[in-house]
Amino acid sequence: MEYKDGFVSKVQRKLVRSLSESADPLTVSALQISTSPKSPRSPKSYSKHGSSRASPSKGSPRGSPRKYDRRQHSPRDGRPKKGGCGGKGTWGGLLDTEDNYFIDPNDPNYDSTEEYERPSAKKSAGDLDEFKKKATIIVEEYFATDDVLSAANELRELRKPNYNYYFVKKLISIAMDRHDKEKEMAAVLLSALYADAIDPPQVYRGFIKLVESADDLIVDIPDTVDVLALFIARAVVDDILPPAFLKKQMAALPKESKGIEVLKRAEKGYLEAPLHAEIIERRWGGSKNKTVEDVKVRINDLLIEYVVSGDKKEAFRCTNDLKVPFFHHEIVKRAVTMAMERRQAEGRLLGLLKEASEEGLINASQITKGFGRIIDTVDDLSLDIPNARGILHSLISKAASEGWLCASSLKSLSSEPEKRLLEDTDTKLFKMKAQSIIQEYFLSGDILEVSGCLESEKKSSLNEVNAIFVKRLITLAMDRKNREKEMASVLLSSLFLPADDVVNGFVMLIESADDTALDNPVVVEDLAMFLARAVVDEVLAPQHLEEIGSQFLGAESIGSKVLQMAKSLLNARLSGERILRCWGGGGGSSRPGWAVEDVKDKIGRLLEEYESGGDVREARRCIKELGMPFFHHEIVKKALVSVIEKKNERLWGLLKECSDSGHITMNQMMKGFGRVEESLDDLALDVPDAKKQFIHYVEKAKAEGWLDSSFWFSKLDNARENGSCQ
Repeated sequence: MEYKDGFVSKVQRKLVRSLSESADPLTVSALQISTSPKSPRSPKSYSKHGSSRASPSKGSPRGSPRKYDRRQHSPRDGRPKKGGCGGKGTWGGLLDTEDNYFIDPNDPNYDSTEEYERPSAKKSAGDLDEFKKKATIIVEEYFATDDVLSAANELRELRKPNYNYYFVKKLISIAMDRHDKEKEMAAVLLSALYADAIDPPQVYRGFIKLVESADDLIVDIPDTVDVLALFIARAVVDDILPPAFLKKQMAALPKESKGIEVLKRAEKGYLEAPLHAEIIERRWGGSKNKTVEDVKVRINDLLIEYVVSGDKKEAFRCTNDLKVPFFHHEIVKRAVTMAMERRQAEGRLLGLLKEASEEGLINASQITKGFGRIIDTVDDLSLDIPNARGILHSLISKAASEGWLCASSLKSLSSEPEKRLLEDTDTKLFKMKAQSIIQEYFLSGDILEVSGCLESEKKSSLNEVNAIFVKRLITLAMDRKNREKEMASVLLSSLFLPADDVVNGFVMLIESADDTALDNPVVVEDLAMFLARAVVDEVLAPQHLEEIGSQFLGAESIGSKVLQMAKSLLNARLSGERILRCWGGGGGSSRPGWAVEDVKDKIGRLLEEYESGGDVREARRCIKELGMPFFHHEIVKKALVSVIEKKNERLWGLLKECSDSGHITMNQMMKGFGRVEESLDDLALDVPDAKKQFIHYVEKAKAEGWLDSSFWFSKLDNARENGSCQ
């Protein structure tokens, strides 16, 4: 199709007319099409009336096409319609699609992100925005009311399970900027909603989003790394996040991301620590104040409420909320005791236990243990319940006949009380006195009074006074709060009891641990902490642990578990300081514990004062007042470094006095010398003969008997081989 002599052919005119008639009137602009002769290379510039504005060139006939001028002469937009991609017979624009277009996930070029770029995704984005607003309201209301059930119901009512990951992220991100109370509430809510209102994959995805946004969160929350790490560790402990989450996300995140720091802190700082589960759960005060007595009160309340209402479903819910499956024998014991006291409620209470057993809420072991505890106390019950033995016998028979109690595993319940061996009169009297002394000490904190009372009791013929006192002290402390536990440890380290008596006391404690566990479910953890604290306070030496362990054979025995846990605590990094602060104590002082830097500063001033003419007795008093026997190696290190640098042996005399008087033990001496040996290379920069002096003082300390002969280090051998010690 060509232009000839500036005219349009008939065929061309028909084609233009057919195109204009078939065009969509909604998409065609008011632009009129001119059929005047025009060069195909000329621009489509039109006048108001649609005529061409091209003027004839010189020497060319009027109306003939001319070389077009690149300037735009029309007020109309000269750009092609639809970006040059429209019109009939064309394929359209590169990104144009029809309304019925859909994305096929099976397409090899499928990209899930395309779904969010399409108009249909705009609606989804709008739904997500609406969900975000409502999720924020639910979180804020929950923090105000602490109503887990209401929050769960409101989340379900949104009916957007695919967006629940955002709820997880929003809940934690808001809690991170609040107090410990809200942080604990957030952890509790997540645990309650997991696999119920929120599917596990949504929880997993929510934590991924949190870790990915750590760089943004830290702008508003400076301690994001620590707080978010603790939330992740808590989720792992609560079994709502798999431990593998940490490794997978570390591999997926950029190395410079704050999320990597969060994951490393969660793994190294929290999840690898000894007793990490208990520490993490109590970090925000979650179970800090939930003592055994609190649990017993709640059990009693739920049973009384059940007797009145008969609502088994509510009773089971309350039992689950206690989260103490290892303590369900207390429910059995109290339910059976209540059935013996209130005969009219017997059927209802036994029915509750039967259904709890059938549904697996209370296992057979806990039921047997609960009945066993009642058998042990049946004589005491007989004082308040006439024919208690006969009633209990009938209840056991009924439970066994219904198949939810194995009667053959219970102790025999004879018709007559078994004769019990009476304890020695002196022992019985001393136990009563010891309990009175300890209870008074917990009120007054007077260590001197306790020491005086014990001295007067030692004059009696009883040989095990100290061991019995140790057992009684720790037993009473374990059933109380952290304040009393700390006071018990401080008292134990202040009485200077013979190590053998303390060992015997711990042996007695472990032997009776099975009975103690009935009232204190965490007896193993408590005993391990008391034992580790005794080693840190140097009440016991590390070898005493082996002595205690030799009396308890079998890997599954309570004694073995206690020792294994105590050793784990002692082998951990910075174990001395951590164990000393385990119950919030100050290391033998009623005031809050000092920071390590403060203690180092006090030690430095103490040594300076003594070196300038101070009194040995005053120096020893100051060392004792520090209340940190596990840190005495710092005194040894600083004193020895000062002796090497200044060649002034006055401080050497102080170390000898402290060793002879027992204020600094051989173990701490060896640690102190070991630390100096590690820093010899740096010390040699200022004191060229530092290594030679150090070897001299090592040999001198060995000769004087306050450094063990086994003390030796490889660097000393190297020094001798190199001739530096000649």
